[in-house]
Amino acid sequence: MKSLIRALSGALVLLAGALPAVAAPTSAAAAPAAPVPVSATAPAAEAWTPPLSTRGRYIVDAQGNRFRLRSGNWDGAQGSWNGSGDRNDPATHHAGQNSNGIPIGLDRVPLPTLLADFRALGLNSIRLPFSNEMLRTTAPVPDAAVAANPALRGRTPLQVYDAVVAALTDAGFAVILNNHTVTTRWCCGLDGNERWNSGRSTAQWADDWVFLARRYRDNPRVVGADLYNEVRRDVLDDPNWGLGDNHDWQAAAQEAGDRILAEANPNLLIVIEGINWTGIPVDGFAHGRPALTPVRTLSHTLVVSDKLVYSAHFYGYTGPRHSGATGIGETSDLRYQDMSRAQLEQTLYDQAFYVSAETGTHFTAPVWVSEFGIGADETGALPRAWFQNMTGYLNAVDADFAYWPLVGWSTTAQGAPGGDSWAMLRYDASGRRSGLLDAGDWRTQPWTALVGAAGRTGQIPVTPAWYQLTTDHRDHNASLRTRATGDWDNGARKAVCPDGARLAGLGHTDGRGLCGTSDLRAPTGGHTVVRDEAYVPPGGDWATGYTKFQCPAGQFLIGYSLRGERVSAALCAPSRTALPAGGRTLWFDRGDNRPPGAPGGEFAYGDYKGQCLPTEYAAGIAFTTRAASRPGPAALLCRPLPPA
Repeated sequence: MKSLIRALSGALVLLAGALPAVAAPTSAAAAPAAPVPVSATAPAAEAWTPPLSTRGRYIVDAQGNRFRLRSGNWDGAQGSWNGSGDRNDPATHHAGQNSNGIPIGLDRVPLPTLLADFRALGLNSIRLPFSNEMLRTTAPVPDAAVAANPALRGRTPLQVYDAVVAALTDAGFAVILNNHTVTTRWCCGLDGNERWNSGRSTAQWADDWVFLARRYRDNPRVVGADLYNEVRRDVLDDPNWGLGDNHDWQAAAQEAGDRILAEANPNLLIVIEGINWTGIPVDGFAHGRPALTPVRTLSHTLVVSDKLVYSAHFYGYTGPRHSGATGIGETSDLRYQDMSRAQLEQTLYDQAFYVSAETGTHFTAPVWVSEFGIGADETGALPRAWFQNMTGYLNAVDADFAYWPLVGWSTTAQGAPGGDSWAMLRYDASGRRSGLLDAGDWRTQPWTALVGAAGRTGQIPVTPAWYQLTTDHRDHNASLRTRATGDWDNGARKAVCPDGARLAGLGHTDGRGLCGTSDLRAPTGGHTVVRDEAYVPPGGDWATGYTKFQCPAGQFLIGYSLRGERVSAALCAPSRTALPAGGRTLWFDRGDNRPPGAPGGEFAYGDYKGQCLPTEYAAGIAFTTRAASRPGPAALLCRPLPPA
């Protein structure tokens, strides 16, 4: 969020002139640079085994042990230029700090020293922003930009980024790549970087992600892809969550996440941030910060289903309906720092933390607060109280977090006091450090309490998981096995559960479905597409007067397709063990019919829904084409699961 407060002035910049051109793609690009060695005297790394995945609300390592992201944002590679004036003049860059499009501080501090300081802060992971422009920039960085790391001279920004990634991971840190901007300039307002597809198509954006994920796929400590930073309104248009147009962030994130996992690296966490801002920040006009609130009704189901992490940003000077601006763009809405502790905690829950707190739903996932921060020179009572309350809440809910920013200057390019007072670690032109690790920084106490808290550790048990399917605007095939066989119902909207899950429920209208984890599927063998009643045995009419798409004996439902509202086909997969027959008809064309407690949660808001018991499997779908009746799913054939 660095954000709309610093950005409304950026609106004037945006309207005053064109953004800098992005260089034409090269081989995107040169081979990764050789790593810079890390000092043997750096503090010991935290023991963990990559890759990372998720279990319910927790991130875990390959051994199933909780891995709490205690992260810092090492910014710079996303750009520091404010958008006007000479890009070579430090005064035109954020806080007077010209990053030269690479992580800040490499001009002042050797990499081994930086990494040792990161470790001393208690960090185990780094969120590493980049711009799409960086991937294509062929000019080497100026020698002065890497003065403290001469081995990096002559390298392009991407090659410097390579070296930083290698140094971090060699030192034991987990690295989460973050697509922060499109063009290499300071974020985040009306700056031409509002959306993932500002100045490019969603497909081109996803192509860049596939390229970068492939580039680091042999480095197992590169653990995540943070898809895009602070998706927000531009001058004219809002992003949305689920409308199906080219501003649909929910759909774009699904597309990019699936492509990364299917085409580049199935081991990466896919981090999806909520929508940062919609509307016009003027009293009397609709405006606000949706954050993760839309996830409750429409979540993501990825092709590798244990890789989803949701993300949100919180700064005291902003609010759920306050842009953070002062003067132009300021409204009368509460800022987070204006709230009482109780108000703040309820707001944080409503905007983000319900996602991790409400377990056993289709939207349950870890929540990573991937940006929050405050200045070392902050003297206001309200902002300071907000930071204490924020860090206290992160500890109370045992959340994953990342401070913004990690590194900054303490002197200007000319040696006078200056730079970014928000940085955790600040360095002068000679490399001398100040900040959270040194005396006199008021943030040290709350930060130490945050990183030092015990939290949940050790093994996280595997629990049942639930996944939402949606055919609102397109196919939703979350199965890699099914994708490999091609289009199984050409022209229809298709939905398929992730591998390792079975269909548990359906909505009567609108094409929503619910899947639950299952080890029922046979390890080999394809699937069966059912388009008629061929598998309904004589005397086995379980929905008289309705059309029934029933799985063959020994198979269970993993997907469905629709043409308009009408059911087009059912998709069935063979079981690894014999399946009981019999069962019951579960009607849901006149009301909800779900198990007590509705495991999986509301997966089709506003629609009638049917869901088999957790002790059952779905073996058939019934529907009708009678006049004046809706042709969507009306009943499920639910049969008992085989004994464990």
